[in-house]
Amino acid sequence: MRKDGFTYEGGRVLCCDAFSATGLVKHGFSTKKRGSSTGIFSSLNLGVHTQDQPDNVEQNFSLFCGDVSIDPEHLVLSQQVHGTVIHRAGKEDCGKGLYRESNLKEIDGLVTNEPGVALATFYADCTPILFLDPKQKVIASVHSGWRGTVQKIAQRAAMTMMRAYGCNSEDILVAMGPSIKQCHFEVDEDVYLEFLLHFRGMAEKCTIKKNNKYYIDTDTLNVYSLLQMGILQEHIYTSKSCTYCNEELFFSHRRDGETGRMCAVIELQ
Repeated sequence: MRKDGFTYEGGRVLCCDAFSATGLVKHGFSTKKRGSSTGIFSSLNLGVHTQDQPDNVEQNFSLFCGDVSIDPEHLVLSQQVHGTVIHRAGKEDCGKGLYRESNLKEIDGLVTNEPGVALATFYADCTPILFLDPKQKVIASVHSGWRGTVQKIAQRAAMTMMRAYGCNSEDILVAMGPSIKQCHFEVDEDVYLEFLLHFRGMAEKCTIKKNNKYYIDTDTLNVYSLLQMGILQEHIYTSKSCTYCNEELFFSHRRDGETGRMCAVIELQ
């Protein structure tokens, strides 16, 4: 176990120890290591909408799913657009986006209480967030880019769990996976002003200004959003891994431009 509460499993997957300890879910955050893709997508690229060879991506899914003991046919993939729409997924959605056509458009969050439904979201700097209520047995997977963070998609996911599935905020566990950290999340003033608008009084504390650029700590802002929903601080686990800094382990759009994608997935057993 690492100090941030995450463990590398088999050198290819990062798992949250608190989630694993429940025995209720299969889950993981992928890295870029030990896959089939080459070139700029080397090597465990899971981005179905990249210019990588489809056969390579499908093989990579088989490798990743093997590591987390999930049947690839259970995966639910949506078209992410940096929005805040949360979809309540079910068995009828399994295979969408990978093995069959998907009607899950403009969706950045998935939630379910059905076993055998694997909720997958994708990232290459944005924050992947997994949710688990071990009492009501409800899970969610969310893609939170800076726009999603500003619009508080993490709150929307928690709210969906509570309103649609009867979850109690104090029971919900949250795992925030590897993402670009404050050291490299550089934005111009227009983006900083968006954060100020939605996190007034907090954004200022999470921002460093240097050479007329702003460096924002989105992890702390996402945690702040979750605390506002009543989720307990001790139930929120945040990976310290920066996708930009760790070139050996992670794809980074900011660092590399056109590149591969990593996946965050969770499934109820």
